[in-house]
Amino acid sequence: MAEYYLELKGVSKSFPGVKALDNVSLSIRPGTVHALMGENGAGKSTLMKCLFGIYKMDEGEVFIEGKKVVINNPDEAMKMGIAMVHQELQPVLPRSVAENMYLGRFPTHNYGPLKVINHKKMYEETSRWLKEVGMDFDPKLPLSALSIGQMQSIEIAKAVSHEAKVIIFDEPTSSLSEKEVDVLFRIMNDLRDRGVAMIYISHKMDEIKKISDDITIMRDGTYVGTWPAAEMTIDQIIARMVGRELTNVYPEHKDTPGEVLLECKNLSSIHEKSFQDCSFQIRKGEIVGFGGLVGAQRTELMEAVFGMRNIKSGEVYVKGKKVDTSAPRKAMNAGIGLITEDRRGNGILGCLSIKDNVGVSVYNKNLKAGFVLNHPKINSIVDDSIKKLSIKTPNMSEAIGNLSGGNQQKVIIARWLANDPDILVMDEPTRGIDVGAKHEIYEIMVELVRQGKSIIMISSEMAELLGMSDRLYVMCNGHIRGEITDQAEMTQEKVMSYATQF
Repeated sequence: MAEYYLELKGVSKSFPGVKALDNVSLSIRPGTVHALMGENGAGKSTLMKCLFGIYKMDEGEVFIEGKKVVINNPDEAMKMGIAMVHQELQPVLPRSVAENMYLGRFPTHNYGPLKVINHKKMYEETSRWLKEVGMDFDPKLPLSALSIGQMQSIEIAKAVSHEAKVIIFDEPTSSLSEKEVDVLFRIMNDLRDRGVAMIYISHKMDEIKKISDDITIMRDGTYVGTWPAAEMTIDQIIARMVGRELTNVYPEHKDTPGEVLLECKNLSSIHEKSFQDCSFQIRKGEIVGFGGLVGAQRTELMEAVFGMRNIKSGEVYVKGKKVDTSAPRKAMNAGIGLITEDRRGNGILGCLSIKDNVGVSVYNKNLKAGFVLNHPKINSIVDDSIKKLSIKTPNMSEAIGNLSGGNQQKVIIARWLANDPDILVMDEPTRGIDVGAKHEIYEIMVELVRQGKSIIMISSEMAELLGMSDRLYVMCNGHIRGEITDQAEMTQEKVMSYATQF
């Protein structure tokens, strides 16, 4: 058996104005988990898309078990034993779990010249693969009934069902609960025992140290090096990723909060199993965290505050005045902004440029004669945002779909900063973002509260919640179970005690 099951040699890839990959090589041993790390824009996902046939590499070669192969598209990649769990989900929500699992490869009956989908076999096979990975979902359940984390679990089961020899995991735990992460790692350990080679992309350092055998680091589209995971400390990984020492990941912010900017009283959803009787306050110049386990209804509560969900009862006050937030436009007029958890689903405008994605929030404020866009003014706003947030792009006309996940997130933040809200809800603001970019976003958050704005932050990362929050509300099963105001009491144990009060 060859030492390396999969090898990429001298891979280069350019987009208009950007060299995304420059002579990158990667070698993966069978039966190992190989972590691929780097800041957003380092080229990790681009390299994997070249391997999987989504992008055509400009230069480079791919070898499987020492034999050179050419992969022109994902279908060819899967036939060669390569599967991929993508960072950005693209589910077909109205269809069932089974139909999403077998999309593009439905089992069929032959009736003469006709082929008809064999639903019985599809449901049986889906059930088998779901049980194989410890996920007991009904194969006939519409995918829309599942959470984003559960949809991610379906994608993982789908990759395993291909019985691939190489599986690429691109940020697979970004939407998973701690329990679901444990299930994923059990699956990965089983696959490793079977000799499967896995490429694992994640920005979560504790996961990398826990699951990886080897670590390859990329920076600015180039190969930095490969090391045994056991020989690397987290500080060494970070330093090699960003090319510098990075200390104080969570910047200090000890400004004294002012008057109450936002007050929500007894908000209840029209759905009994969602949030009920929730009351909270947000003061000027503070970051308020919302903690809780997956399914606690934090996102649903904040979407209701922003007018994306209907409420049965309750009141919202901004600066002491009762406001109508029954629609997003009304919430925006009241000075509320929302950065959503699902970046691809309802965050970016995927087919448009960076300019359009940032400018859409201020087009109505920059008109000539009341109906003609003031492009010089809009260009100035967008250009300033690109510089302030260090968005890696050749120009503002670049399609947002060509950016890395982290840079897409920065564009969404820029959109809201351009709109200048008093209260900004940030739902998983650093999901899928590397440690260097996280620090930049934290500094932006701190600067905003210093300017007197208020931030509500929902995060599934405990360290982030504790490191950035001035105060914490903790939810469980649709109810706010506790508020932590004393920094000395803001501990993981305290948060979890509230988060499990069913």
